[in-house]
Amino acid sequence: MFEKFIHWLESHQQACFYKRFLGVECPGCGMQRSFIELLKGNFIESLKMFPALVPTIILVLYLFLHLIFKYKNGANTLKYLFIFNTSIVVLNYIYKLLT
Repeated sequence: MFEKFIHWLESHQQACFYKRFLGVECPGCGMQRSFIELLKGNFIESLKMFPALVPTIILVLYLFLHLIFKYKNGANTLKYLFIFNTSIVVLNYIYKLLT
């Protein structure tokens, strides 16, 4: 059942608009493939494709928990998680452009 879901995800990936029309990868390129590798259990391969995926998942999960439980310093924690996540995305994008 889970393998069928992964196969379905692999066969329904969307092409990157930026890469198709501009010839340049966008900052989010690799996120779909990274997510599929993470579901397969290939954590290292997932990090190589898109290093910001795991922090993004943590950020979204924490956001939902904060909305439900209203943590005392939740807004500040979310702010720092967002800055950390954005830094990873930008640094990864610069690295991809330079290599």
